[in-house]
Amino acid sequence: MTTMTRTQADAGFTLVELMIATMLTVLVMGVAFSTFQNAAELNRTVIELTDQGQNLRAGSNLLIRDLLQAGRGLPTGGIAIPSGDAAEDVYRPGPDGEVYTFDNTTQTNVMAITTGGGLGPLVSNQATDMISILMEDPFLDSLDVVEADVPDEDAPTIAADGASMDVGAETTWLEGDVENAIVAIGVGDLFYFSGGGSATTLQTVTRIEGTTIYFEPDDPFNFNQRDATAGTITHVLDAAAGSDITVERVLMFTYWVEEDDGVPRLMRAVNFNTPAALAGAVEDLTMSYDLVDGDVNPAGVSDLPYEEDGKTYTATQIRKVNVEIGVRSENISARTGDYVRNRVSTTVSIRNLAFVDRYGTDG
Repeated sequence: MTTMTRTQADAGFTLVELMIATMLTVLVMGVAFSTFQNAAELNRTVIELTDQGQNLRAGSNLLIRDLLQAGRGLPTGGIAIPSGDAAEDVYRPGPDGEVYTFDNTTQTNVMAITTGGGLGPLVSNQATDMISILMEDPFLDSLDVVEADVPDEDAPTIAADGASMDVGAETTWLEGDVENAIVAIGVGDLFYFSGGGSATTLQTVTRIEGTTIYFEPDDPFNFNQRDATAGTITHVLDAAAGSDITVERVLMFTYWVEEDDGVPRLMRAVNFNTPAALAGAVEDLTMSYDLVDGDVNPAGVSDLPYEEDGKTYTATQIRKVNVEIGVRSENISARTGDYVRNRVSTTVSIRNLAFVDRYGTDG
C-alpha cells in the first residue's frame, strides 16, 4: 500500500496569506497612483507657470516698448487740446461701457504720458491703473501745408476753416510704403498740427476722399472742435497767419486691464480704435512715477498732476515709470485649489521727455 503525503505547494495559500498579498498589492498600487497623480499635477503646475511667463512677457514687453518711445518728436509741454469757453469734453480711450476724459480745464495739453492711477476697473476687488502714451510716428514724414481755399493739385494745403487737408502729390501718405514700414493714413488716425511758433492742436481723421483728408466734428476724441477759445485748428491757423503749418502723424496707446467672461486681460488701444487683448490672465496693472525737479525729486507718485510742499508736478517731469503687472494662471491648480500667480516689476526710463543735464556741459 502506497502512502501519499501533501506537500506545502499542494496545500495552496491560506486566507491570511491571500489577505496579506492583497493588502500589499493595494498598497503598492496606491503609492504608484499617488505618485502618478502628483506627477500629473506637477506637470500641470509647470504648464500653468509657463503660461504665466508667456503672459508676463506678452503683457510687459509691448508696454515697455511704448513707454521707451513716449514723447518722441513731441514738444515737452505736450500738445494743446480744445479748452476755454465753449470747449466740450475731450474723450480718452478706456474700458468698454466707461467714459473717460482728458482734463481740458486745468490741464489744457495732452502730455506724452497721461496717468490714470486707480482709474482702471476693479479686478478681484482691487483697483487697477490706466496709462495713455503719445508719440510721433517715426516712419511717416511730416508735411508742411499752407492755407488755401482751392487746393493745389500738387502742394499740400489746408482748408481755410481747417476742416480738411489735401496732401497733393504726397502719395506715400495715401498709399503707404511697405519697404519703409510706412502705413497708409486711415480713418481714426491722429495728426499733430503746429504753426505760428507755439500753437498746436490734434485732429482726428474722419474721412478720406481722393487726396483730401477730413477732420469733421464729433470724432471719437472730440479733438475736432473749432469754437473753443484755445487748442483748436482754428487757433493754429490764426497763429500761423498764412505761413506754413507742420503736420505729423502721432500715435496714442492706452493700456488697462479688463475682464472678459471672468478672465482679466491686458488691453491695448491704438488711438480710439477697437482695443486688442494682449494677454490673459493679467489681473493687475500698477504704475507709479519718479519725478525730477532738481530739488525734492518725488518718487513712487501714483497719479499726476501731483502736489507736494506747495509745488505742482506734471507729467513733463516724469523720468521713470515703475511698472508692476500681476498675472495668474488661466485655470485653477488642482494641487493648490487656487490660481497660480506671479508678478513682474520693472522700471522704464522715459528718455524722450525733457532731461536733466547731469554733467553741466558748457558751450
